[in-house]
Amino acid sequence: MTGYELVLLWFAWILGGGSPGPATLGIASTSMNTGRRMGLMFSLGILFGSAFWGVAAALGMSAVMMTNVWVFEVIRYAGAGYLLYLAVKSLRSALSAKNALMGKAQSGTAWKVFTKGALIHLTNPKAILGWGAIYAIALPSTAAVGDLFWMFGFLYSGSILVFVGYAFMFSSSGVVRIYTRLRRWFEGAFALLFGAASLKILTAKVV
Repeated sequence: MTGYELVLLWFAWILGGGSPGPATLGIASTSMNTGRRMGLMFSLGILFGSAFWGVAAALGMSAVMMTNVWVFEVIRYAGAGYLLYLAVKSLRSALSAKNALMGKAQSGTAWKVFTKGALIHLTNPKAILGWGAIYAIALPSTAAVGDLFWMFGFLYSGSILVFVGYAFMFSSSGVVRIYTRLRRWFEGAFALLFGAASLKILTAKVV
């Protein structure tokens, strides 16, 4: 991939991570209701779970792609289907009057909140699907294990920015008011971006 394509991939990863889901809604709600510290602990738990699946997918993908190139194509199309699912989900949210940030706030000790965040990603099969799909989309079937781990670190930096950023942003009342007012516009933009990304994957020729 060229430098330009890597930048686009990084921003697409950030958009995917920042779209409404169990992780982001949990961080937002926890930060709004129990404060920034607990929001950060919850986000660190999410990041732990994400790292677990990211490394697991890298190890598995490096072994599988060396012996079964067809698996590469299956995961690529599965990733495109998942992006299409996110596009439909975002579109429905944009057309809904319900506030997407009305998730469940986590409370308890810092360790308990961290553990709850980790469990959200560790028990979410979409997490490993997302990592596996992005490896298959971004790297050729001949990619070495070093390339997979480089891609993991590159994308994981975006995950840190998103999840920790959510904890800081949604512990600020001003940010919450702005997001609530512009929520439908954000969701509509997510729908367009996810749909375009899915179409590009489905029509791209991967060598």
